Amino acid sequence: NGTLSTSVYHKPAAEPYVVPFISDHPRHVFENIVQTSLRRAVKYSSTFQLFNDERRYIKSTFLYNGYPSSFIDKTFRKFFSDYISSRSFLPFLDNEAQFIQMRIASSRQPSRQQSQVETRIATLTNDNDHLVEDLDKKEEFIIQENKKPNKLQNKLIIHYTHEKIFNTRKRDLHRIFQETFVDTPIMETKLIVGNTNRKNTMKELIQKRPTQTILKNKTKASIMNKIK
Repeated sequence: NGTLSTSVYHKPAAEPYVVPFISDHPRHVFENIVQTSLRRAVKYSSTFQLFNDERRYIKSTFLYNGYPSSFIDKTFRKFFSDYISSRSFLPFLDNEAQFIQMRIASSRQPSRQQSQVETRIATLTNDNDHLVEDLDKKEEFIIQENKKPNKLQNKLIIHYTHEKIFNTRKRDLHRIFQETFVDTPIMETKLIVGNTNRKNTMKELIQKRPTQTILKNKTKASIMNKIK
């Protein structure tokens, strides 16, 4: 007839076993097991009749596992307390309107898996926000670093090793620079010419321990070191 009907599925080979009432568990564990079964029945039963069938199956299952009838009825009444009268003799829903109202309210509550997914998404969102903030801070730091004046900006540095034949090297370089780039924007660049003195060979040879590259006879050098 085109009507979709749903109910709690039980495997044909499944046996009606739950945590026995005589097991060493806190009392709230047994209550949670009963309420979870009822919550699943409300959520998956599309009609009031299917829900009642599942409710009877739940009660018989817990009776089979040693749960006292008074404990089951008390847990049922606690679960349905918002939808049945406190003066009601029956500890469960007795009309379809109550069932529909409870089913609508139950469908609005996210399942455990949905809650976990939402929590994971919220965590990832917060992490992404932190990443964005960190990137913004890094970009701001880079911008500030770029704004700092560069001491070497607009400077051309030439460095060479000085020898006697290069006595006029600095003066010549400045003159060539002036003549080549006169009346051009490059003249705003400051030319800096520097030099280092070449080491005196005599000074290198009179060191206490000359380098091996200078000594021609390594064997003789080792003997001299032993004598010292």
